[in-house]
Amino acid sequence: MKSHVRPGTTAQAIGAFEAKTHLSRLLEEVREGAVLTITVRGKPVAKLVPADAEVRLPVRRDLDAWLVRSRELRTRSRRGPEPVSTLVRAGRRT
Repeated sequence: MKSHVRPGTTAQAIGAFEAKTHLSRLLEEVREGAVLTITVRGKPVAKLVPADAEVRLPVRRDLDAWLVRSRELRTRSRRGPEPVSTLVRAGRRT
């Protein structure tokens, strides 16, 4: 049976059914350094990576970038002379 992924290469996509069918062989490839993306109907749902690999989820990375950006904006923004609650009350119709 031909290997899907060469160790040290970028992540390769593999369908969930094929991953289930050939799990033992895929685990051996991952042990050698391969990274696999498991898909369902062509959409990525999971990654199979070596146990000693440092994995950082994109969601966390995006959150970190958002926090840095929001802190920058907060330090650059200036507060007006009135609190926001006063402005909101003034804008409401009675």
